Amino acid sequence: MAEKARVLREFGLTVPQYVTLMTLHHVPGQSAAQLARAALVTPQTMATILGNLEEKGLVRRAVSTLHSKVLVTDLTDDGDSLLIKADLLVLGVEERLKGAFSDVEFRQLRSLLERAESALLADARDETAVNNGPNRPRPTQG
Repeated sequence: MAEKARVLREFGLTVPQYVTLMTLHHVPGQSAAQLARAALVTPQTMATILGNLEEKGLVRRAVSTLHSKVLVTDLTDDGDSLLIKADLLVLGVEERLKGAFSDVEFRQLRSLLERAESALLADARDETAVNNGPNRPRPTQG
């Protein structure tokens, strides 16, 4: 991630901004809540990201045709053009990483990372269930 952040600085982008642009490139017209989930940031952070991207002229927001209180976001032509250039450098980072391993090693690394991700997601689901369950510990009065 640090290397991706380094190459994205050339374009004035952060990794979450890049992820947001890439998400909009693939699925235009998403809400801030949808984009926050895709970028793994809080809705408050996504509001800041979208404000910064809009200020740079890379995205535009409009009222949703489905719900008048929801704004949907799309890439501008400048946003799409910048994303394509930035993505080439990000793909280069990924290719350099992949090139450090044999095909067998890379498949093994990917499998191990997927297992680690599954374990962390399971832990997060378990924690959410405990925190929201009927036996949830209550704060003590002090």
